Amino acid sequence: MTDDTKQRSRQLDRALTACADGRPEGIDAILDIEGSQLLGVARRILIRHDLAEEAVQDAMVLIWRKAAQQRQGEGSSRGWIYAVLRNRCLTILRDGKRLSSLSPDELTRMQDARQDLCHDDDWKLLAGTGRLGDCLDALDDPARRAILLAHVAGYSHGEISARQGVPLGTAKSWIRRGLASLRECLS
Repeated sequence: MTDDTKQRSRQLDRALTACADGRPEGIDAILDIEGSQLLGVARRILIRHDLAEEAVQDAMVLIWRKAAQQRQGEGSSRGWIYAVLRNRCLTILRDGKRLSSLSPDELTRMQDARQDLCHDDDWKLLAGTGRLGDCLDALDDPARRAILLAHVAGYSHGEISARQGVPLGTAKSWIRRGLASLRECLS
């Protein structure tokens, strides 16, 4: 082990001790010593720079909260820090809702395209000419639109209420009553 490596190791030990004692300079020291390398490791694992930055930030929070659990003498502080980061990256990878191969701009474009779903009589193409189409046609327009926004376009109740300019309770009632009517009509 070189003198520089030993010095960095001692600095990281002191930084973790500071974190365990609740002193914020510990996180600052870790980022000063290893920040760019931590980001590089996260970037290699996650590919996307924005997710890598998020992983490093999340890892720093975990390190801050769990620094007292790291026992000096049972492994290096550096190894423990990188293990925390690696585990956070793997959690992000497993979390399918956040890891997409799409960039934030592409996700925004997809969200904007979703705004164009369920216009006017387009729902008739989705429902076809069977019983479902007839039952949807029997619903009043606000209830039908709310159901289609929820179940075809994937909007939340809050998003539906905002899009339709009604209180949240009204949007929920439209969906609940509309689904009850559909069940009755289809049975």
